[in-house]
Amino acid sequence: MAYFLKKTKRGDRIYLSIYESFYSPETKNTKHKSYQKIGFVDTLIQQGIDDPISVYQKEVDELNQKRKLEKQKSSTLQIGAQSPERLLGYLPLAKVLNILDVQEAFEFLSKNRQFQFDLYELFSALVFARTIAPFSKWKTYNDIFPKMFPQYTFSYDQVLDGVEFIGKEYEKIIEILTVATQDNFVLDTTRSYFDCTNFYFEIDKESELQRKGPSKENRKDPIVGMGLLLDRNTIPIGMKIYPGNESEKPVLRNVIQSLKKRNNMAGRTIQIADKGLNCALNIIEAVNNGDGYLFSKSVKQLPEKERKWVLLENDYKIVIDKNGVPLYRIKECIDEFTYTYMDKNGNKITKKVKEKRVATYNYNLARKKEIEINRMVTKVKGLKASQAKRDEYGEAAKYVKFVDQDGNKAETVINEAAIEKDRKCAGYNMLVTSEINMEAKDIYHTYHQLWTIEESFRIMKSELDARPVYLQKENSIKGHFLICYASVLLERLLQYKIFNNRYGACQLFEFMRNFKVTKVNEKRYINHLTSCSMIDDLGATLNFPLTNFYLTNSQIKMMHTR
Repeated sequence: MAYFLKKTKRGDRIYLSIYESFYSPETKNTKHKSYQKIGFVDTLIQQGIDDPISVYQKEVDELNQKRKLEKQKSSTLQIGAQSPERLLGYLPLAKVLNILDVQEAFEFLSKNRQFQFDLYELFSALVFARTIAPFSKWKTYNDIFPKMFPQYTFSYDQVLDGVEFIGKEYEKIIEILTVATQDNFVLDTTRSYFDCTNFYFEIDKESELQRKGPSKENRKDPIVGMGLLLDRNTIPIGMKIYPGNESEKPVLRNVIQSLKKRNNMAGRTIQIADKGLNCALNIIEAVNNGDGYLFSKSVKQLPEKERKWVLLENDYKIVIDKNGVPLYRIKECIDEFTYTYMDKNGNKITKKVKEKRVATYNYNLARKKEIEINRMVTKVKGLKASQAKRDEYGEAAKYVKFVDQDGNKAETVINEAAIEKDRKCAGYNMLVTSEINMEAKDIYHTYHQLWTIEESFRIMKSELDARPVYLQKENSIKGHFLICYASVLLERLLQYKIFNNRYGACQLFEFMRNFKVTKVNEKRYINHLTSCSMIDDLGATLNFPLTNFYLTNSQIKMMHTR
């Protein structure tokens, strides 16, 4: 606590020494201990020190001043080489991953590789970092890992090695995660949702995986395709990465076949997919496997007889909301329909399937389509007047005919028939399903749950910044997408299984990005979260002290392992 000059009388002589006083937790009182022995006053005078008491009192004063300055310095936060900020938003996902209990499976998977790092620890760190701060692997390693709790010790080269390995084994890791999800949370595969998307790469040269194809963003860069399969509750259960120039249609079959072979999907499954995956082979294979399906068909591309039935006003029933406002019209029919495809050997395969077909007319969709058609018609007329080149029309080219005149010169003629056809079909849709006993309105609402898989892609592309991709090695690219897939899986389990869908994905990601603390000393952190009912609920559900202003090391460790 302080230094003082002790003067001890020994007979006629005075002995000087410097003592240090301090607080004793045992006695809960002040105690003293010797700091420096000096000597007798008369001896010190004989040695040439005229006033020993004043000299050594001054030394004691300097010691006390030095201690005071050190105390002031230690109580004031100083700028250090490492930021005092810690990112804890991933802790709810760590809780979900702990429930999945897949660490042992990762140990077996990497057993023969003799990595000098823990593969499970690296995988989980990359998934967590992707969720709270989606950066490049280099920026993640340098800027995010040091702010996580606990501190990770693997090198950047080990990060790259780990990403490449999990990419090589991505299908096995998805199987590990799917089985663990089934065991600990239970999946519902009586209905499954499937869709495809693609991710672009800002490179010029193609590879076996990165191929130029139809990009969702209408870019010319090489792309990689991804097929994603979700269960009835929109929990991811399968993913397939494929070259960007390949058709999406076989991906649905490949993913479901793979999951069935690995026993990740059992029993009868109704496959729900967008119109782009509706083909004869997918439908026939689903029927042959004892499964069902629900697809949509473009009304414009229907045979004349079917399109006429859809557009006829007969038998449509109007569905209204609780306020009596019309939402859509709907009608249905059941019949046998013939499907034909060519097998690998060139043999023609034909099968008759009993189906229910549901026609719908959506008022909002009709208005949206009408605006879109008018916009393109206006664009076509403007381009025609300015004698624009063929490649300037873009999507609007479907409303013009280019009639060759002299040599390379072409006359532009507005295709009134195509415009009229689109106007007639605006707002209409056709749903095709094997579920003939399913109510038409249930079919409509079930199909429109496909937006949830689109939300999963949006999470990957927006919240997780899965694009553009800068990695070059094929397995590293697959590893990158696996990390994004695992992030979506953990978020979905948190959203639907832990919080019973009380909060949307955007709310949860906002919480995870905002949950930060600042270190004030070796034992204590300040919590940056702002109090609200959602934070109260999250803390109570997770059993996390989220409402505390101060968090200790032990509390953070508890949240990490609980």
